[in-house]
Amino acid sequence: MTLCYDFHIHTALSPCGHEDMTPNNIVNMALINGLDAIAVTDHNSCGNVGAVMEVARDTGLVVIPGMEVETREEIHVVCLFETLEDALRMQEVVYTQLPDRKNSPKLFGTQLLMDQEDEVVGEVDRLLSFATGLSLEEVVELADRNHGVAIPAHIDRPSYSVISNLGMIPPNPLIRTLEVSQYADRASYKEEYPAYRILQSSDSHDLGYIGICRQTIKVKDKSISSILDVLK
Repeated sequence: MTLCYDFHIHTALSPCGHEDMTPNNIVNMALINGLDAIAVTDHNSCGNVGAVMEVARDTGLVVIPGMEVETREEIHVVCLFETLEDALRMQEVVYTQLPDRKNSPKLFGTQLLMDQEDEVVGEVDRLLSFATGLSLEEVVELADRNHGVAIPAHIDRPSYSVISNLGMIPPNPLIRTLEVSQYADRASYKEEYPAYRILQSSDSHDLGYIGICRQTIKVKDKSISSILDVLK
């Protein structure tokens, strides 16, 4: 079967995410735009994933737990997991590798934790949008160890991408999928990197971009495990 997806969406937990990126707003916008599956991928955290999954529980929308990890090489990597528990285990390691630097909401934006009613239940004090001490190889291996998949993000961008920072896609049998941004010519990247599956997602930080890429993926059935099987 074919699913319409957007596998790179931030909530109000990301300091660069708008405060209207709440669990209910994200799920409803995804449904309005005809999406079948989304992934919640805040910077170095999965603190709002559970609330989004709860909101989507009876809607038919698949929500993949994830996060966007920044490596020590300042490469963004979208990590997607089979279960929230897997993502939380990854988060524990990521948090130990973040520098002990407090967030400044005035400079970087708020980092809001929300429940399924869109109520703010807390804030993350540590600055999340910062490089961890983990290498790209370590992030890829950690995601795999936690039943997930690591996808180098927006490889067409001039910053925070594996190509801009390393000049290449390093050979790694666990890297089977790459992501391009909403602005990229996906077809040209499919030609340039035929050995990889090329995803294209919105990297939404505000509601208006959710589902903007209108990309699809063929899977065995409408489930997280089937989606991850294809991406792996």
